[in-house]
Amino acid sequence: MIVEERNYAFQPAHFRRFLALFEAEGIPLMKEHLGQLIGVFTAETGELNTVMQMWVYPDLAERERRRAAMWADPRWLAYADQVLPWIVRMETRLLKPTAFSPLR
Repeated sequence: MIVEERNYAFQPAHFRRFLALFEAEGIPLMKEHLGQLIGVFTAETGELNTVMQMWVYPDLAERERRRAAMWADPRWLAYADQVLPWIVRMETRLLKPTAFSPLR
């Protein structure tokens, strides 16, 4: 199992619009394509106007397959065209749970 942590920082003027569009359009499409969502979080301290998502995959091959299918979906491409210009920074980390992690 791997956990993908995705972090995004947004232009402050677009952050609330992003959250509304993400909830209405982005998350439903992502759940359809990517599968198991652990959570979506916003920052209250540190770097503001940021969102962090966590997704679970059985392995890297499944992650690649699912993300390729999402990027082949015209609905996702239309959504991405709206929000990508608002992003200031993107970071992705692939995490592997320890043997003693409750989530593995």
